[in-house]
Amino acid sequence: MHDPNGRLLLVRRANEPGRGLWSVPGGRVEPGEDEPTAVVRELAEETGLTVRPGELAGVVVRGPYRIADYRCDLAPGSAVHPRAGDDAADARFVDLAGYAELPVVDGLTELLREWDALPRV
Repeated sequence: MHDPNGRLLLVRRANEPGRGLWSVPGGRVEPGEDEPTAVVRELAEETGLTVRPGELAGVVVRGPYRIADYRCDLAPGSAVHPRAGDDAADARFVDLAGYAELPVVDGLTELLREWDALPRV
């Protein structure tokens, strides 16, 4: 998810795998949920933001996990400043220079580049 300025929303993982590294927010689809519903719930839990999921950005398989990432927009009336919660130790929007300084999970940069989802500024 990008903010109106083109910065990318990232969270610093509080738990394994990837504890201490930065990644896009996400998590498991709970029983009875579809993927868009899980996206809304996970972003609210990890960042405090309310989003509207859009098109599928891409899918990657890591071990036994199928990870689907969706492009999202802030929902009307949502907070605009992320706050870390749940499985996140920190949450923030980052520009391209800030992204380059962060330790990110393996393969994230390549996937974001492939999906045209790196910070735009």
